[in-house]
Amino acid sequence: MKEWFTVAELLAADLPDMPADASGYSRYIGLHGWRLQPEKARKRAGQKGGGYEYHLTLLPVPARQRLSLILALAADEERSEKDRRRKSRWNAFEALTADQKMVCEDRLKALRNAYELTSAGLGRTNAMKAAAHLAGVSMPTLYAWDKLIQGIDREDWLAALAPSVRSKTGAGQKIDEDAWDFLKSDYLRPEKPTFSACYRRMLKVAKRQKWLSIPSEDTCRRRFDREVPRAVQVLARSGKDKAKTLFPAQRRVRTHFHAMQAVNMDGHKIDVFISVPWSEKPIRMFLVCIQDLYSGKIVSWRLSDAETWEAVRLVIGDMVEVFGIPDDIYLDNGRAFASKWISGQSRTRFRFKVKEEDPQGLLVTLGIQPHWTTPYSGQSKPIERAFRDLADNIAKHPYCAGAYTGNRPDAKPENYMTRAIPLEGFRMHVAAQITDHNAQEDRRAAACAGRSFDETFTESLANPSTIVRWPTAAQKSLWLLASETLRTKKGSGEIHFQGNRYWSRDLNAISGAKVTIRFDPDKLHESVRVYDLDNRLICEAACIADTGFDNVDAARQHARTRRDYAKALQAQREAHTKLTAAQLADIIYRGEPTAPGKSKPSRPAVTRLATRGSTAPRVETDAISDDEFLASFSNAVARAADSASILEFPRSGNGPAPASAGRSHEPKRRSYGSRQKKGGSDPAR
Repeated sequence: MKEWFTVAELLAADLPDMPADASGYSRYIGLHGWRLQPEKARKRAGQKGGGYEYHLTLLPVPARQRLSLILALAADEERSEKDRRRKSRWNAFEALTADQKMVCEDRLKALRNAYELTSAGLGRTNAMKAAAHLAGVSMPTLYAWDKLIQGIDREDWLAALAPSVRSKTGAGQKIDEDAWDFLKSDYLRPEKPTFSACYRRMLKVAKRQKWLSIPSEDTCRRRFDREVPRAVQVLARSGKDKAKTLFPAQRRVRTHFHAMQAVNMDGHKIDVFISVPWSEKPIRMFLVCIQDLYSGKIVSWRLSDAETWEAVRLVIGDMVEVFGIPDDIYLDNGRAFASKWISGQSRTRFRFKVKEEDPQGLLVTLGIQPHWTTPYSGQSKPIERAFRDLADNIAKHPYCAGAYTGNRPDAKPENYMTRAIPLEGFRMHVAAQITDHNAQEDRRAAACAGRSFDETFTESLANPSTIVRWPTAAQKSLWLLASETLRTKKGSGEIHFQGNRYWSRDLNAISGAKVTIRFDPDKLHESVRVYDLDNRLICEAACIADTGFDNVDAARQHARTRRDYAKALQAQREAHTKLTAAQLADIIYRGEPTAPGKSKPSRPAVTRLATRGSTAPRVETDAISDDEFLASFSNAVARAADSASILEFPRSGNGPAPASAGRSHEPKRRSYGSRQKKGGSDPAR
């Protein structure tokens, strides 16, 4: 660290507790007797104008601390600048060609010869002359090389001796900024125009716009490549997917797994025409596979006409039944794989609307943790790499000659669609190729080390430290069946699903409630298993078949079944009601002093006669309804209309009865006659 300073340097540092100008410093130095201390004040040597230098210890403590801080910052800045210049020199050296680097080494060799001769006692001039003669250069040239390395560390001499190469990229030639922007914008388009076409269009517009200073096409091309990174060119002209390939892929190690600890799953559309029973025209089918991540073995697969959750369920079921239950599964977030029947109630399921009443998916039920990956990504799913081999081995096999579709619309073979492979034959062919794929030796994967996928898989399973979970009988019934949440019908509790009806006697207790049914989509006419929303088994409900309206046998069978159901209910009722009503009454009143229905009268100790007051008590009468009143009134009117039921009062004396208006005596005679016919007595007698 520097210890001696002039007055000018102290003024530039602006130290605390010190004067602010040169005259103030002169008075301060004389007052404190700095020059009277020869060990701390000295004359400047070899400098014009003379003057004094003063030691750091003459300053007061605050000024000394401030000056030390300034010196430390200056030293750091100097080191940074030195490192920057050193890095710049070596970057320039690395940019040289091999021939130019040989020139640097020859220059350094000539200078080393001169320094060795000087160290041996030869004069500097003679040493430089001898070294220049050996190198075949002139003395001024050797002195110029020596000047290049002055003040530079010895380990950096080679980079400092780099020749000054004139740039051939046209960096010194200018181009109008508007023309340059036009050229770059025209070239950086998805249509991928050629640079020559863009340059010609720029020249045409430059004449009209009066753009000056237009260099040649080669110069513009070199400047374009120098200023616009290649990644930017690829992104603008080829898209994001192509630009991603410029970044190194992540290499994921799978050797820390063991067999059946983690698997990955995906589907691939096979480039082969297949004839199927349900379609008149040949179709292409999907191959849905599960691959063990540790060994790379294909552990299960299925052919399907589409990537559906049914196919995914069956492939997972095949794997679980044969090889066990893995801990983790890696799959992309497609509709089939993220279906609620596969990953329902999974915390990491980010597809579709998640509901609390959603049924537990197959993966959640089996305790398999799903991990969602990027579609069409070989780094995320190694099975993408396996599909590349399988697509070549299956579709381009001689067995599929004439049925191969080509992997692109513009890559159709000459024998395109001349035949189609039968479904069963193609399934046999796929099985054989997957078997060969697993048994192929000399695999270069880290876990395989030259073995086949089958050998690696078997060796890992045989290791005592490998633990694989196996499904129970109840779990098998779960992965074999899909699930759906719905509500039972009120009353009987029957379940309506996919046009079918399912019922069991146990459903009466949960009529109108939400349940989860598990079923086989391929066998909807068989029984379904009914669970509550907590995944507890309720019953197994059979499918109720519809019958024709005039089917007498079916009606008779249904009536017999209903009678059996009623008898079973009656038997259950009798089993639960072991005591009759009379027995219950006898138990209730057993031991009571008075029999039921015979109450003992009781009188108060003091009695009195009931007396009638001045007002008669009001007698309450029961009110009759309107219907009773109308019925009584109708009966009375009917009796009044019947003349035979009217009796006349007897007449007093022998005189004739007075005539009544509107009444004749004929009805009376008929009335008496009628009574005589009935055996009655005549009142006149």
